[in-house]
Amino acid sequence: MIFNSIPFFIFIGIFLPLYFALRGKARLWLCLIASYFFYGWWDYRFLSLIVISTALDYLVGLQLGKTEEATARKRLMLLSMAVNLGFLAFFKYFNFFADSFADVLVSVGFEPSWHTLNIILPVGISFYTFQSMSYTIDVWKKEIPVEKNFLRFATFISFFPQLVAGPIVRASEFLPQFQSDRKFDWNRIISGSGQMLWGFFKKVAVADSLAPFVDQCFAAPDTFSSMHLFIGVLFYSFQIYCDFSGYSDIAIGLARMMGFDFPENFRTPYFSQDFSEFWKRWHITLSSWLGDYLYIPLGGNRNGSFGSIFFIGLFSVFAIGVTGWMWLIPAFLLIYAGGYYYLRQGKKQKAKTFTMMNLMVTMLLGGLWHGSSYVFILWGFLHGAYLIFQRILGPGFGKLLDSLHTPSWLRMGINVAIVFSLTSLAWVFFRSPDFETAMSVLSGIANLETFTFGSVIHKFVVLKGVFVVGILLMVEASDLKFNYQEVSLRKPIFRVVTYTLLLLLIAFMGTFDSDAFIYFQF
Repeated sequence: MIFNSIPFFIFIGIFLPLYFALRGKARLWLCLIASYFFYGWWDYRFLSLIVISTALDYLVGLQLGKTEEATARKRLMLLSMAVNLGFLAFFKYFNFFADSFADVLVSVGFEPSWHTLNIILPVGISFYTFQSMSYTIDVWKKEIPVEKNFLRFATFISFFPQLVAGPIVRASEFLPQFQSDRKFDWNRIISGSGQMLWGFFKKVAVADSLAPFVDQCFAAPDTFSSMHLFIGVLFYSFQIYCDFSGYSDIAIGLARMMGFDFPENFRTPYFSQDFSEFWKRWHITLSSWLGDYLYIPLGGNRNGSFGSIFFIGLFSVFAIGVTGWMWLIPAFLLIYAGGYYYLRQGKKQKAKTFTMMNLMVTMLLGGLWHGSSYVFILWGFLHGAYLIFQRILGPGFGKLLDSLHTPSWLRMGINVAIVFSLTSLAWVFFRSPDFETAMSVLSGIANLETFTFGSVIHKFVVLKGVFVVGILLMVEASDLKFNYQEVSLRKPIFRVVTYTLLLLLIAFMGTFDSDAFIYFQF
């Protein structure tokens, strides 16, 4: 079931009155049953995965609460990770690694003849797996208490507003909210419905309006002009942002109406002035998850381990050996040369080297988390490189702008333009089905002979896209100055006007034939 569908509005119209009419265990049971129904609407067979993951981590948590012996606790934690990551690896990566291994065998003279399975990827498996794993890890680290109530724990894992596409809500943030009934609150209903409307505007008026234009660009890039492809790449940057952040807004708003507080997942990311800031504003819950459970354990900014070197070496050999991307060789040699130089230096310089390696490992695995394809790994590599070179060149670039006596507003504009441009470049690989398509898009844009608006097909669609993106940017730019939620609650007339305008924009600018959210596939 998806949010922008008639079945969902029927579902929520039945659920919310029952939710506020019930109390205690009855309300929790309603949430659990409704969440399983919501997920099972797509394919009921995969409910078993959620049930197994829930039961395993609940039992592991209980056992962790009963033992203090360090080795036993670590084994329990590793058991939970092995099962959860095993499910994720099988359903998401089995065919990818099997096909890649076959390519390696072919490259050395063997001819494997097996056929890989046609495995269906369960919707949202990455999101609820990470959410479940965070509970086990935090209990193992003794950062949160064990949840002994199975009904509360099962509802936490399967809560339908954020079940299939986030945000990833930590147990420490969410489980305590189940301790008491959430009361009906008009202010929460009003602010939650406003955030849901903004999410629907992003999804149906922006993302779904841009989607057909973007799809044709990446389906046959050789048939379109440079300007057409250039607009397609820019449109995809806003399509994926509005598609994903729109879902998050709907989920957060719906949860707020029910009395729950979810963490913010997007915060005007395209106004970021550097890539560190971008990853504090884009998919915030995943970025913080990777930071807390991967980047910091690797050593973070302070120190590191040779595990990071191992991972980079593994990825470099794997990518180069299988894909033949020979241009990656000098890039990785450059990283290793820099690492070797720093390792020859003092303790402080060694820490810098490991920090860069940790950043690269985190982004490579973040790319792999998004999907079983080399284009996702390359997308992660590009963002890892951005973060590394930002650390190397950042201070020098800032000093250059200072020496030119650049006004603060122009400095901000230059930084935002650079970050957005490089982010859009990386999105080309993220969107493309394969490396060849991405290069066709980029080479088509580089052919500036047809870089004129007259060469663009479907000009009305482009003008509509520019209009809705313009509204988005104006709202987000003004949101940097003041909080819409506070204003809407303090001034009812502002709320009435804003909500009415959003409904009109959704009705007149919306596209209502899209049947999915992009991030359902992750």
